[in-house]
Amino acid sequence: MDAPGPGTPDDLPPLVDHHCHGVLRHEPDPGTFAGFLSQSDRPPAAGTSFFDTQAGFAVRRWCPPLLDLPAHCPPDDYLARRRELGPAETRRRLLTATGIGTYLVDTGLPGDLTDPAETARAGGGTGFEVVRLEALAERIAGAASGSEEFLDGLGRAVREAARTAVGFKSVAAYRHGLALDPRPPGRDDVRAAAGAWLAAGATRLTDPVLLRHLIWLAVATGRPLQIHTGFGDPDLRLDHTDPALLTGLIRATADTGTDLVLLHCYPYHRQAAYLASVFPHVYADVGLTLTHVGPRAPAVLAEFLELAPSGKLLFSTDAHGLPELYLAGTALFRTALDSVLGAWTESGAWSAPDARRVGAMIAAENARRVYGLDEPGDR
Repeated sequence: MDAPGPGTPDDLPPLVDHHCHGVLRHEPDPGTFAGFLSQSDRPPAAGTSFFDTQAGFAVRRWCPPLLDLPAHCPPDDYLARRRELGPAETRRRLLTATGIGTYLVDTGLPGDLTDPAETARAGGGTGFEVVRLEALAERIAGAASGSEEFLDGLGRAVREAARTAVGFKSVAAYRHGLALDPRPPGRDDVRAAAGAWLAAGATRLTDPVLLRHLIWLAVATGRPLQIHTGFGDPDLRLDHTDPALLTGLIRATADTGTDLVLLHCYPYHRQAAYLASVFPHVYADVGLTLTHVGPRAPAVLAEFLELAPSGKLLFSTDAHGLPELYLAGTALFRTALDSVLGAWTESGAWSAPDARRVGAMIAAENARRVYGLDEPGDR
């Protein structure tokens, strides 16, 4: 990667990717590979390619040199070289070049994906699990014979997961939207909702009462709770994912001792930054966003930092499926950090020592603190 500039620390600690996913164990066909470059869950429009997105250009900029090809080489050449090397070698080359030392892996997505240990091992780092609440509930429901068994099993499963996982994640933004009643639902309401869901086949969990119940079960464990906000695939409604809609829940959880981490946030990243600035237990995350805005990443990172305190912003890639997305995400983060902190240092607004200190905080130290990664004997 390019050398860091004058305002960015050239001695960043190993990155903590606090929200990411496993990568494919097998070699994807060209269409599957390109599909991971977009948030769309559908094929590209006729005559177009997902390689012609900011994520696609970022992959072609940063990844080919790691596979012995020139930057910006044609997609067909890149995919052919990838097939020659095979998925394991491609994964090893790309992940070891990221500078990530710790991977917090959301294991709730389907598919033949590497688990936290495999993902981290390929990159020479350490892996931990983040448990997706809705996937956990759907798994427990599949083995339950009734609502009481389901609810008892779900409570036990969340408590058990908290013993080993570093945190939980909610995708209520996809399943209902973020305008949820912030109060914990009553037991009778939860029992009724569970009974209705089980009777309907207990497939995809979208019931707002059960989504709230899951959130409050996670909050009760004290582990950090990641909440998807902002853009994603077409399964969500973007106007229902504004993190400002969580204000009631944020207030309700203020004295619980549980931190809330607002993931992704774009295009509502300024709202997320505001919430992080006024609520001590709220953090914001630049993951996914920087990969998909490409060379505009410095502008978006600067907008996060307009209000978000430096101790409240966390780095992630949200990489999924392709190790290329890990490399592109880290490269865009580093270059954005270089640009933003370099400009502020050169203008005299910040000192070079402060820029180095803040860079290290965002890159790793904030996540290590929030998730308790440095606590002796914690894991």
